[in-house]
Amino acid sequence: MMSFFDKLMGEFIDVIEWTDSSNDTMVYRFERYDNAIKYGAKLTVRETQVAVFVNEGEIADVFMPGIYALETQNLPILTTLQHWDHAFKSPFKAEVYFFNLRHFIDLKWGTKNPLMLRDSEFGPVRIRSFGTYAIRIGDPVVFLKEIVGTDGYFTVDEVSDQLRNLIVSRFATIIGQAGIPVLDLAANYEQMSQFIEEKIAPEFEAYGLELTKLLIENISLPPNVEAALDKRTSMGLAGNLNDYLRYNAAEALSTTGSSDGGVSAAGEAMSMGMGLVMAQQMAADLNAHNTATLTPPPIPKAQTYHFVINNGVKGPLTLEQIKAAITEGTINKETLAWRERMNGWEHAGSLDDLKVLFNTTPPPVPR
Repeated sequence: MMSFFDKLMGEFIDVIEWTDSSNDTMVYRFERYDNAIKYGAKLTVRETQVAVFVNEGEIADVFMPGIYALETQNLPILTTLQHWDHAFKSPFKAEVYFFNLRHFIDLKWGTKNPLMLRDSEFGPVRIRSFGTYAIRIGDPVVFLKEIVGTDGYFTVDEVSDQLRNLIVSRFATIIGQAGIPVLDLAANYEQMSQFIEEKIAPEFEAYGLELTKLLIENISLPPNVEAALDKRTSMGLAGNLNDYLRYNAAEALSTTGSSDGGVSAAGEAMSMGMGLVMAQQMAADLNAHNTATLTPPPIPKAQTYHFVINNGVKGPLTLEQIKAAITEGTINKETLAWRERMNGWEHAGSLDDLKVLFNTTPPPVPR
């Protein structure tokens, strides 16, 4: 129990201030006997601090950085709540909460369990992710009402779990809707970080907090998927599947020897097996090459043209069909013609392929 001397000294406390020596304190309630404050006491609010007076559970006056004399003119809300008159000079009771407005950085977030995604290339995959974020108190009054309550010593650890869960939940939703291929996620860390930060910021504001930075440091795949990607990369570096098989066979042959330069029975058996596989592969390659050599190339595609005839487009017509149409008089040198890879319509008589047909085709029989 507090002694009479402590009580007496508590009633005469005339300086209210808070100097923080920790790195994680967000809110501190100034402690004194029976919450008694001497009228005219000096209140010191340092930079990156805000002081909030609470009267019987109701938020009263808010003080920004500065030095204040606690008198009726500096406590308008508390004066109204207490019904003080202008001649009031007595000690009064109120709780004083100091809020630390500095940035709390390097806070960790990460997925406890893998997130399931549907990737366009690999199908369903599971990913994990982690990163850091930074916050600061944006609205002390809202933070006091929504989070702190009557906690006289509130640290960042008391709210970090809730914030981390909020980030992970929104991250899962956003990355699931983004549709970014797994192999392209690393190239989009910065854009995704900014997007998630913008999406989550309003939810932090509802707690009186400001999300000042969010970073994605890593998005990883399960070990078996990463091993498959590594093997796929090795195959690409080896050139093609056949070269990759030969490379693996050669590597296996080079590692079957014993430490003293000899070859064990198991090594010999493996070497023979690898040699047989290589021989079979080479024979298959040779047969494939011979088969490809004996197979004739595909027949070239016949050249065709389109023509403007009687205000309509007719075609595609082969050269034989065009020759017959010239004979019939349906197509002449002034008829507009077009074929694939031409920029526009041209007169048939100006095209090299068709000139020959006009020169070798007799004119139509006079009627």
